[in-house]
Amino acid sequence: MTKLNSRVPEGPIADKWTTYKDKINLVNPANKRNIDIIVIGTGLAGGSAAATLAEQGYNVKAFAYQDSPRRAHSIAAQGGINAAKNYQGDGDSNYRLFYDTVKGGDYRSREANVYRLAEVSGNIIDQCVAQGVPFARDYGGLLDNRSFGGVLVSRTFYAKGQTGQQLLLGAYSAMNRQIARGKIEMFNRHEMLDVVIVDGKARGIIARNLLTGEISRHSAHAVVVASGGYGNVYFLSTNAMGSNATAAWKVHKKGAYFANPCFTQIHPTCIPRSGDYQSKLTLMSESLRNDGRIWVPKHIEDAKAIQQGKLKPTEIPEENRDYYLERRYPAFGNLVPRDVASRAAKERCDAGYGVNATGEAVYLDFKAAIHRYGKEQALLHGEKNPSEAKIIELGEQIIEEKYGNLFQMYEKIVAENPYKTPMMIYPATHYTMGGIWVDYNLMTTVPGLYALGEANFSDHGANRLGASALMQGLADGYFVLPYTIGDYLSNEIRTGKIATDTAEFEEAEKSVKERLDFFINNKGTHSVDYFHKKLGKVMWNKVGMARNEKHLKEAIAEIKEIREDFWKNVKVPGKLNDFNQELEKAGRVADFLELGELFATDALDRKESCGGHYREESVVKEGEQKGEALRDDVNYSYVSAWEYKGEPSESVLHKEHLEFKDIELKQRSYK
Repeated sequence: MTKLNSRVPEGPIADKWTTYKDKINLVNPANKRNIDIIVIGTGLAGGSAAATLAEQGYNVKAFAYQDSPRRAHSIAAQGGINAAKNYQGDGDSNYRLFYDTVKGGDYRSREANVYRLAEVSGNIIDQCVAQGVPFARDYGGLLDNRSFGGVLVSRTFYAKGQTGQQLLLGAYSAMNRQIARGKIEMFNRHEMLDVVIVDGKARGIIARNLLTGEISRHSAHAVVVASGGYGNVYFLSTNAMGSNATAAWKVHKKGAYFANPCFTQIHPTCIPRSGDYQSKLTLMSESLRNDGRIWVPKHIEDAKAIQQGKLKPTEIPEENRDYYLERRYPAFGNLVPRDVASRAAKERCDAGYGVNATGEAVYLDFKAAIHRYGKEQALLHGEKNPSEAKIIELGEQIIEEKYGNLFQMYEKIVAENPYKTPMMIYPATHYTMGGIWVDYNLMTTVPGLYALGEANFSDHGANRLGASALMQGLADGYFVLPYTIGDYLSNEIRTGKIATDTAEFEEAEKSVKERLDFFINNKGTHSVDYFHKKLGKVMWNKVGMARNEKHLKEAIAEIKEIREDFWKNVKVPGKLNDFNQELEKAGRVADFLELGELFATDALDRKESCGGHYREESVVKEGEQKGEALRDDVNYSYVSAWEYKGEPSESVLHKEHLEFKDIELKQRSYK
């Protein structure tokens, strides 16, 4: 079994990153002008990396399948970004952010990477404020904070419900400056379809122009993959329809190990599914759990009446409501981590207490917050005995200031006013903690090939805390990769321009063209979506919120059957050399059909419950934690890193054993 080298520096954890930077190899400014870097994906991780690398002097080629980097899925991250600034004076620190992240990830992340993330988090806020990101501010003009799940402090910086969008505009403006200077060559509407390996090093990519169908070769001294996660393997998810795993899966098939694919997050606050013909799900920001209280009817007959449309939630008195998170987890209440909140909602709905027609929804209620804010505002306005109507009016104004666009979005989708009637929410596939394995430098197992943000596995363990995705993406792009990539590129200054007329580029391009030709010429009978939906149904039913050995083995066999059927019977209309979205989808779904099998294989191998991976065979049987996830630190305290060998079922498992020197390993409790 290969021993993975994580390249974590020696020394005290608080000094590792600073000492490492002091001793790392560098590339001088004159030599940077002769170095080319390709960046795949221009969301927060890719956009910030491209801008910073170009600012340093490297020549950057940036690729986005969208029509503009502004359309990257990072814009959908609504609630905020974490940073250990302690602006609220509530005891936050780099260590506490580090601790919360490792604990929230159920002790399945690499300590050194997480501490570095916490350490640079404050720099991200300073950087973004300097770029003009309009973070929310308190009455005195200082940056405001709110709390998120899994923590006991307020460390989340936010821009109403548009944080991801505003942060992305900051990175985009930094990119535009470098595009204007000629340091970034931007390729919009291009998709990477393969990576090119020359003498064991990543030396370029094969890309397709999505508007014309033209295939092109691009060379570089290093390739950076920042293409997001693989949540759409479930078909229905909170991800954008175009979000896909193709770039990550292609580099995996060329030698980059894929780590922890079974660690996938089910987000607790999503708008419930409305029918069989739905194509995606909509996320409601976790920030809503700051003020919204989650409940279901206490009595089963009330739940049945609501499901049948005979009773409204506003007609159920307070004493007949079960605020089950507050009941089960009094210390954290509605702000337990996402995996805990999601499983708790599923448990209540499975028991028959769901509150929509399908029985798959719980309530997120803002009535108490509206009254609390209303009374406070009335006092501030000098009204000692305000009417109920006035209290509600003033309270709704505060809620609108904090969450207005989210409430508006909910009303447009559900056609109910969430100020007057509690929101309905249900868990849905959201974020993927698994991804390409990387070392401390963010380099994969292929020299010269790097992975950033959600595309890698590194910082979140088995469960991501809310508001940490934006933090990791910008930390990787602004403050980590620009240092660590120099250590590798310092040995490339005499390499010269990488040629694209070599056998390796020829072979990669030929393989890409043959696959595209197959899709266009295959005379199948079923659409790409037909197969994607079949895969998604298997993934959700058997590799979803709760997993067991029987269902996982069935899922592996069923996914193989779907994949075999796909290659025989898929039908792709349209032309090869044209704008053809069905052709794009075909390649992506082909990759999902392989990734899905590896996902289930990894879940089968990990016979413990941890974070987003919940095995029904591994639960606490008695005591205060009865029914909660039961980790097995003796046998599974490792990162699963899978090596591709031709078929997902033939993949070889390599283990990076995790050491915990600065945090005590113990059962996670939020009670």
